[in-house]
Amino acid sequence: MTLVVPGGALRGAHSAEPPRPTALPAWPVAAILAFYPLWWALGLGVLIFPIMAAPMAVLLVRRRAAGRELRLPPGAGWWALFLVAVLISIAALGADPAGTVAEHAGDRLLAVVYRLVMYVSLTLLLLYTGNLTESELSRRRLVRLLGWLFVVTVAGGLLGVFAGKFEFTSPVEWLLPDGVRGKGFVQSLVHPYAAQIMDIVGAEKPRPAAPWGYTNTWGNNFCLLAGWVVVAAWATRRTGPKVLALLCLVVAIVPAVVSLNRGLWIGVGVVVLYVAGRYVLMGRLWVLAALGLAGAGLAIALTSTPLGDVVNARLDNGKSNGVRTFLIERAVDGFTESPIIGYGSTRNTIGGRNSITVGESSACERCGNFTVGGNGQLWQLMYAHGTVGTIAYLAFFGYGLWRFRRDRTPIGIAAGAAIVSSFSAMLWYNAIPTPLAFMFLAYALLWRNELEGDVHGS
Repeated sequence: MTLVVPGGALRGAHSAEPPRPTALPAWPVAAILAFYPLWWALGLGVLIFPIMAAPMAVLLVRRRAAGRELRLPPGAGWWALFLVAVLISIAALGADPAGTVAEHAGDRLLAVVYRLVMYVSLTLLLLYTGNLTESELSRRRLVRLLGWLFVVTVAGGLLGVFAGKFEFTSPVEWLLPDGVRGKGFVQSLVHPYAAQIMDIVGAEKPRPAAPWGYTNTWGNNFCLLAGWVVVAAWATRRTGPKVLALLCLVVAIVPAVVSLNRGLWIGVGVVVLYVAGRYVLMGRLWVLAALGLAGAGLAIALTSTPLGDVVNARLDNGKSNGVRTFLIERAVDGFTESPIIGYGSTRNTIGGRNSITVGESSACERCGNFTVGGNGQLWQLMYAHGTVGTIAYLAFFGYGLWRFRRDRTPIGIAAGAAIVSSFSAMLWYNAIPTPLAFMFLAYALLWRNELEGDVHGS
């Protein structure tokens, strides 16, 4: 039996299928951000990104199959070129540049697969977030989730300061074989700890890392997330959220200083100057007075508390300067030797900068050998993916900053500040995975502001 349907289509009476849902649920993105402390405690941590990327991919494909448009972010061609460069550069994985430890390509494959999986997973995060509508996941809610993660970062920093040796075995870690769970790389993924214990100023001190795994990543994310707690608080007319946001920022000074993280200090300065410059150009001259008051408050805090001594001690002890210079030179040398596609991944140096007699052993996996490309995203791009990968990566985010330069909303300015700070951070921080995730979410907010026509502010 058939029915005549208006429009001339013929359908079986019993074969009609219910329409497929085309709305994208918010939970894949919201779950990552809202429950990140839980994922960290379970031992999933950064692994939550590829885990959630799977349902994101399925939902995006389902929506496209249902006839709904799948939007691509502005500058998507540049990012696609970067991913192609990452793949092509794997062809050079077996090369052993001068001064590096000789290994088979297969021995380097794990790190390559990890980074590739993360790049693809975070690309899906950008696509998914950018294709969500206001009714599915509003920009205001996304900003609140990012602001929440700044609070989590500050809390993790305080844990690192006051309980630096706090750590525990996660459930995921318990499930791994003994020979696997003890590996340094695996530990960084599944073993929750509050701080990295390092001798930076003449004695071993805890440097905040929770819940981001490394002190440098903690500092990078601090800069990328700080603006969102302010935007979230000032999006409401209530006084309570504003007071709590200011309190959080004041308390954040303690772990930020104690972290001994000069890159963080520079990053905060970049964010503040960028935001102040944007508001001054908009004629909001009051920001100069606010900047002066904040600077005076910070100066008083540093001169009247032990925090000032911590800063001075760090500035007087530049132990890492020589190592960074050594690794930058090795990265530039490698770039000149393979300028087009790079070497596909990082390499370990033979010995250290002063001697070739130090090195890893079964008892100490990370003794002596330094990682070329492990001291900053820019150097890793140049060394691992050559000119093509480096230009494509920088062009994607650079194009975004130019494309969205007229966005004068609080969201637009905070997102721009996050991306600008990431450019300075590239000199000393690597971006995989969480910093790149937060850069992509800032990009998605700028993109969605443009789609909604909301770029003028108030």
